[in-house]
Amino acid sequence: MSLPIYLVGARGCGKTTVGQSLAQALGYAFSDTDKHLQQTTGLTVTEIVAAEGWQGFRRRETASLQAVTVANSVIATGGGMVLAAENRQFMREQGRVIYLKADAEVLAARLEAYPEQAQRPTLTGRPIAEEMVEVLAAREALYHEASHYIINAMQHPDSVTDEIISVLALARAS
Repeated sequence: MSLPIYLVGARGCGKTTVGQSLAQALGYAFSDTDKHLQQTTGLTVTEIVAAEGWQGFRRRETASLQAVTVANSVIATGGGMVLAAENRQFMREQGRVIYLKADAEVLAARLEAYPEQAQRPTLTGRPIAEEMVEVLAAREALYHEASHYIINAMQHPDSVTDEIISVLALARAS
C-alpha cells in the first residue's frame, strides 16, 4: 500500500491533466478536490463562493481533501488548498506533496486558452495575467512549504508525469 500523492500549484499548472496521467501510469485512483466538492454539493465553485464566500468555500475544500485521501491515489488539489495551514500539514503527513511550478505568464496563457469560468472564479476581478502574478506572489512560499518535491510544470504533461515518476522512484530507492 502506497501513500497518496497530492499535486499542488496554481490554477492552470496541470494538476488535473498530470494527475490523471500519473494515476494511470502508477495504477492508482485519481481524485480532484474541486470536482469532488462539486459532485457532493451539486454546486460549482462559483456558486459556492457566491453563497458562502471564500471562507465557506475553503472550509468545504478542507473537508473534500480529507474525504478523497486514500492510499494508492493521486489527488489534484484546488489552487488555494495550501492557504490553510491544516491542509498543508495534513497533506505532508498523509502522503507525498508535489508542487507543479510554472511562471505566471504560462499559467495565464493556459487559462486564457482553456477558460472554465464556472469552475475557476476570478480571485481578484482583474485580468488573468495580473491575477496570476499576484496569486503566485501570495502563495509561492506556501506551495514550497507544503511540498516534498518541486517539478517544472512548464513542459509537456507527459514529461511532467515522467519526471514525477522518476523523483518518486529515486525517493523510494534512498
